Amino acid sequence: MVRRRKSLKKLLLNWRVLLLTFVLIGSVITLAVRPISWGIDISGGVALVVQTEHPVSSDTMQAIVMSLQSRLNTFGLRDIQVQAEGNNIILVKIANVSMSQAQQIKNLIQKQGVLYLEFDGKVFGTGKDIKVMRYGLDLQQGPTTWAVSFTISQSAANEFKKIAANKVGWPVDIFLDPPVNSLMVVSPQVYNAMNSTYFNGQAGSAAPTLLQRVEKALNITVIKYTNQSAQEIVSEAQKLGKDMIVLADVPKNVSSDVSRIVNDQKLKIQVVSYPGPTGGDYYSYVKAILHLYGPYTLQFNPATGNTRSLQLTGSTPSKKQSLEQAKIIYTVLKSGSLPVKLNVTSMQFISPSLGSSFKKQALYAGVIALIAVLLVVFFHYRRWKIAIPVASTSLFEVTIILAVAALIHWNLDLPSIAGIVAAIGTGVDQQIVITDELLGGIRKVGRGRLGVMQRIGRAMFIIFASAATTIVAMSFLFVYFVGTLRGFAFTTILGTLIGILITRPAYAEIAKYLLSEE
Repeated sequence: MVRRRKSLKKLLLNWRVLLLTFVLIGSVITLAVRPISWGIDISGGVALVVQTEHPVSSDTMQAIVMSLQSRLNTFGLRDIQVQAEGNNIILVKIANVSMSQAQQIKNLIQKQGVLYLEFDGKVFGTGKDIKVMRYGLDLQQGPTTWAVSFTISQSAANEFKKIAANKVGWPVDIFLDPPVNSLMVVSPQVYNAMNSTYFNGQAGSAAPTLLQRVEKALNITVIKYTNQSAQEIVSEAQKLGKDMIVLADVPKNVSSDVSRIVNDQKLKIQVVSYPGPTGGDYYSYVKAILHLYGPYTLQFNPATGNTRSLQLTGSTPSKKQSLEQAKIIYTVLKSGSLPVKLNVTSMQFISPSLGSSFKKQALYAGVIALIAVLLVVFFHYRRWKIAIPVASTSLFEVTIILAVAALIHWNLDLPSIAGIVAAIGTGVDQQIVITDELLGGIRKVGRGRLGVMQRIGRAMFIIFASAATTIVAMSFLFVYFVGTLRGFAFTTILGTLIGILITRPAYAEIAKYLLSEE
């Protein structure tokens, strides 16, 4: 009995078992405080494979990715992932969108970004007129002042000089893909925000309001929502010859009814709806629905000097925030003049309800697989003291893999879950190799028998060789393949590494202790 207690104490203090214990406790805590990020095939959403018309440089690819991220953010979407793959493929994944939104996203991606420079209700330049020079901090103006420098074409400069002469302090608006030629039906709060002097810079009431500027420059008609019916809204858009209806902060049933009428009547009118602002910030909300950046205050008189070289500046509380803001503006300016066309080569849509069903099925499959492992190992060895540790080790591995995925915000989709299952299956095989070596791997070496450590060493050699092969094969998939195969490869590699570094060595020690009792 004393010897048994000493053996158990030695097992519990073994560094391999302690490592497994600490990692497992940390994994449970991680899963308790940080939720798992599910892929779109489980949470629901759309995945698009976007291809450039020809291969591009890494700098251009980065600009395209930043541009798509910016454009989709202004589209009012959340949970967006834009990822470059090589020099001509981009993956776009967006969770929790409807089928109609998915189609709008596809159209938006394939549409070249259109950027407008507007002043006093007149568009004086577009993205084609802009050449972005640089962005960063302007330390001469302040430690946290950001600046973005760019030039405009001579024709744009001439127009700007004509309309902005002697109007220092007036607002300069920059729009990226605004709802041109649209009817905007907005709540009274949104209408009042657009019609206020908040967006007028230092000019105050001397300058036209944002509502007046967008109507004159972009043919956007803004009306208050005063309980109009959906048919009245559609009829008004038809009468005005609008290409789009934008519904902002209006009841959800009105938005759905307008979309239904447009679809039933097969009208060539796009319908876009935005839920109300979070936190009641209607000014930021207005900028989002108009895809507006700025307004920026005119700091010089364009009637004098060279107006082709311009600079946007601003300041934030910290250098980091200033650099982020400068990068956003730099991206917006680049977005209006991307040098390459984008084509959506494939689009996969998963409804949220179907995704929820997949999640339940994956959970049931995992539980059934764990029970199956327990029973198969028991019937093979006829020992619960072997079957329970093997199944428990598999459960530990799943827990650790999920915790690591949650920690690094890796989206778990169905191929990723398949990779976990593959890693666990390999793990069970390797645990059986260890068990067989301990039970029956006895052979003559001279006059003696192989010792326990030699047998475990031989088993671990087989395990490491198998793991190395798996990691090399999966690394090829992870690096060179696009799409869902990367998720499968990642979780397979992760599970294999966790196994050979943490769980297999700990299981070997536990099995050695349990079988030595016999």
